[in-house]
Amino acid sequence: MAALARWCYRHKWLVVLLWVVALVGVGAASNTMGSNYANVFQLPGTESAKVLTLMDKAFPKSSGEADSVVWHTDSGSVNDAAVKDEMTATLAKIAKLPDVGSVASPYAPAGATKISQDGRTAYATVTWSKLGNELSVDQVNKFIDTAQAADGKGLDVEVGGQAVQQAEQPPMGLSELVGIAAAALVLYLAFGSLFGMLLPILTAIFGVGTSVSAIAVLSHAIDLGDIAPTLASLVGLGVGIDYALFIVTRHRKGILRGLSPEEAAVKAVNTSGRAVLFAGGTVCIALLGMFAVGLTFLNGLAIGASLTVIVTVTASVTLLPAMLGVLGPRVLSRRQRRRLAQHGPESEEATGAAARWSGFVQRHPRVLAVVAVAVMAVIAIPTLSLRLGSSDQGNNQSTTTTRKAYDMLAAGFGPGFNGPLTILAEVPNGAADVKALDGLVADIRTQKGVAAVSAMPLQKGATVAVVQVVPTTSPQAVGTDDLIDRLRGEVIPAAEKGSTMQAYVGGQTAIFKDFAHVITGKLPLFIGVIIALGFVLLLLAFRSLVVPLTAAAMNLIAAAASFGLLVAAFQWGWGGDPLSAGRAGPIDSFIPVIMLSLLFGLSMDYQVFLVSRMHEEWVHTRDNARAVRVGLAETSRVINSAAVIMICVFGAFVLMGQRATAMFGVGLAGAVALDAFILRTVLVPSLMHLFGSSNWWLPGWLDKRLPHLAVEPADEDESAEPPAKELVPSRD
Repeated sequence: MAALARWCYRHKWLVVLLWVVALVGVGAASNTMGSNYANVFQLPGTESAKVLTLMDKAFPKSSGEADSVVWHTDSGSVNDAAVKDEMTATLAKIAKLPDVGSVASPYAPAGATKISQDGRTAYATVTWSKLGNELSVDQVNKFIDTAQAADGKGLDVEVGGQAVQQAEQPPMGLSELVGIAAAALVLYLAFGSLFGMLLPILTAIFGVGTSVSAIAVLSHAIDLGDIAPTLASLVGLGVGIDYALFIVTRHRKGILRGLSPEEAAVKAVNTSGRAVLFAGGTVCIALLGMFAVGLTFLNGLAIGASLTVIVTVTASVTLLPAMLGVLGPRVLSRRQRRRLAQHGPESEEATGAAARWSGFVQRHPRVLAVVAVAVMAVIAIPTLSLRLGSSDQGNNQSTTTTRKAYDMLAAGFGPGFNGPLTILAEVPNGAADVKALDGLVADIRTQKGVAAVSAMPLQKGATVAVVQVVPTTSPQAVGTDDLIDRLRGEVIPAAEKGSTMQAYVGGQTAIFKDFAHVITGKLPLFIGVIIALGFVLLLLAFRSLVVPLTAAAMNLIAAAASFGLLVAAFQWGWGGDPLSAGRAGPIDSFIPVIMLSLLFGLSMDYQVFLVSRMHEEWVHTRDNARAVRVGLAETSRVINSAAVIMICVFGAFVLMGQRATAMFGVGLAGAVALDAFILRTVLVPSLMHLFGSSNWWLPGWLDKRLPHLAVEPADEDESAEPPAKELVPSRD
């Protein structure tokens, strides 16, 4: 690391040029090729997946995405001649759009059920010949524009559906800019230097800009969800700024303690830079742990986010020392340079509020540990009622066409109309199976929670029948989940007895329920994998059993508390409009896996930076109390600054106005705050004081068998070359 840092420092302009070329080159490739994001939810072995497969075989032109055109008139009826003529012409135009398989109009002979009882609301079902992830944004926007061209003169026309919602995704930029601006303010307050503030920001921008463009190119080769670039930006900005902050802080400290700018940069990269490599590796391992879940959708997100972490870490240990070489002593504020020139290097001992806090923790470890555990336990209580599912479009912003269409359908036909269930029945043996199907339809009509049941006419010779069930409750409601379970577990098996008919419950609502079930079943394995990998890495790094065990416990506590915040804000509805929480509803199924990956990785970052300094002091003094006190005093301020930056970056994603993205932002911002301000600066050091020298215990037989992995090298081994020049304070 020392040799790499010195080479980058001395060849600064070449390194900067190479990064500029990489950023511009990958960006140009991305602009030329475009992106090909695809939300591929493959749920093998589930009923909803079986329904999709059979629909594709039996109705190839109607097996794709189904969206709705909804219209409402404030006066008169949708059957009035003017309204009917206008919408019939509009639907005819939609039917001619590319990849539209069929349009089911309420004005067709069998379309009476598509008109509300008061006659003021109607809808048409537009079925594509492709799945939603295969449709381009331009195609969907053309569909929206064609439908809404009929809007006006007392007629409201809106469009709903998953493909439309995907096209409504807001452009990236605002949340990132707000996060960067907030991070810049925190950095300036921490450093007191404009140049010092710019270094972490520029490092993160180069890392995120390059990686997001690379992800767009990569989307042509593998399945990447459309949330991949948002997740990459969220992760990249957070870790990129934080990693650069750790290195720049160590570099500035080295200059203030008498090192030349070059030697300070070499030492910073060779110490904090090693910790950055190790921390970045733990984040990647945690992210790639998503492969344990076995879902293609999550695999793509893991690859994209891991690529971003790798690029930002690379920028931190190559581009950053080059920029440190460009700035020289100007990385310090003018006041710091004047003080250094007048009074010489500062003391090696940490002083100020951080040192006083560290001493306070040393004197009161038991009380502080009890208080910290109690606070985290109270915040984690809502996690006990965690319910995974999928938010429906009634949580979208009130200005979106999907939300307006949702509200129109809910008002005209009932809340369950926005999430109908599709029951697909195989009837291979003619009359006997058709009789069983009729009995099934009759039984479903009597079930609690069913608003309407309609069976599509069975074509002559067909062996597949389709039944649509409209619940009385909204798609995200607990009652809808209960209805699906009852149909699958009781009603359908009873109807199948004595026949060869086999029926399956599918549809968008059932797909999301099955996705939640699969995720819930894989969560224990996923958590076990990332905890085990984190344990092994810390075991190798710090030659201790207690340190990795403590870290694992802290990660679980942080996860429980962060999900407590999510449940309170989104599932209980305490967050309201300020947090884009929408109505009270379930936590989106994919949120826990992605959040846990990021949380475990980021928590490990703070653990590494905190304990590596303690370990360094322990190796030199063999005094646990001093090691914990010095380590906390020298790292707590930078950890807290890094945490504030991450909170700003993650919290800014609430501004996107999307419930799922807001969940990421609130959950991760809350987790980082709890982790940094309670766990790493209160609970962990308190426990390490209580454990004493046991913190560093490792059985001799295990120590001999483990490979040695140094996170922080000894000071005397950091550089073999003499300094190139001594520090010359600048007046600039």
